[in-house]
Amino acid sequence: MSLARGLVVSAPRSGSGKTVITLGLLAALRRRGMVVAPAKSGPDYIDPQFSGRAAGREAINLDPWAMPSDQLRALAGQQATGADLLLVEGAMGLFDAAADGQGSTGDLAQTLQLPVILVVDVDRHSQSVAPLVAGFAQWRPGVTVAGVILNRVASARHERMLVSALRETGLPLFGAIPRRPELVTPERHLGLVLPEETGDFESFLDYAARTIEDFIDLDGLLAHATPLREHGAPAAVLPPLGQHMAIARDAAFAFAYPHLLDGWRAQGAELSFFSPLADESPAADADAIFLPGGYPELHGAALSAADTFKQGLLSSRDRGVLIYGECGGFMVLGQGIVDKDGATHAMSGLLPVTTRIDRPKRVLGYRRLLHESALPWSSGLNGHEFHYSSAKTSGLPPLFEALDAEGIRQPPMGAVMGRVMGSYAHVISAP
Repeated sequence: MSLARGLVVSAPRSGSGKTVITLGLLAALRRRGMVVAPAKSGPDYIDPQFSGRAAGREAINLDPWAMPSDQLRALAGQQATGADLLLVEGAMGLFDAAADGQGSTGDLAQTLQLPVILVVDVDRHSQSVAPLVAGFAQWRPGVTVAGVILNRVASARHERMLVSALRETGLPLFGAIPRRPELVTPERHLGLVLPEETGDFESFLDYAARTIEDFIDLDGLLAHATPLREHGAPAAVLPPLGQHMAIARDAAFAFAYPHLLDGWRAQGAELSFFSPLADESPAADADAIFLPGGYPELHGAALSAADTFKQGLLSSRDRGVLIYGECGGFMVLGQGIVDKDGATHAMSGLLPVTTRIDRPKRVLGYRRLLHESALPWSSGLNGHEFHYSSAKTSGLPPLFEALDAEGIRQPPMGAVMGRVMGSYAHVISAP
């Protein structure tokens, strides 16, 4: 089997429109009959849910800060198996990285040896777009900018000025997309809303695909895709929490990395899923329970009333099941959540922790996580933290000691009580 080809979609900065353009590209290429495998650079949970819907195929995360190069290449190759194209959406600007300077989309493109399509928001730009694009194209010899897509072009005259200026760069221009208010997706405090919450997502996707078909030279763009390198099988980075893991999955618990689930299955673990919002209990024979992150603060009343779910957690605790919660899952393990309106919703009460989001303060960054707990994972884990709520842990021992990307010590994270534990950290991989 020949190797699939790949491209990376990036931009000079966040907010340039690369997510919508990536969705449009996925949908337009799918309409051509192509099988396109989607991926997202970095720790983002939400964009991959959109791109997976657009591609009709699950998206994965490729995190160049948290994952070693061999794992990135192996995961990319595995994702691209059976596909015509691997399309990777970048995070932030092309060379934006963690505080230690590592983990940019440029790093990922260089590791995978894939060319970059640069999406440039030209609102309030004219001829100055040329030195901007030239600077990105020449900045790092190991990163190839294959060409440019202009976004939010104001008029035909504006486009002529931009096209004339860009000729000096020698880079291909794959197209220019006009300002379209219809090409805006709603957002909330942690990013985009989930696809099922956007109303008629399929109509939005159809509009994005038609816009790409109308304004982008797809054949010219595809001609620059590069075959992926040979790869080995992805290493199983983290062992499963148990031989039968019950995993919460619904709109309140939507943030579980596919590469972890696939890795656990590959190691022989049985994974069963349940919905706390539907008041389902975890499997009675599970020896581990995983509550991923999500948006429990938006579903406080429903979770508070989910007595079957909460009783299932209590029964599992009493028979010694390992119960682990990340971010939103950690919040649900506590006694209560205070929502943005100041209302308190009772949670499972497995940990004497209260979380609140009525006084929002953003906490964001990569973390190296040290622990001595019942988690069957090595110390020195790589993870990510992103939340606006805060937690009062009532003096319990923390689950993790934490360092940021620069190695600066952070406040201890989470809480442990017996075999029940959790924190705001999303674990990505082991070193």
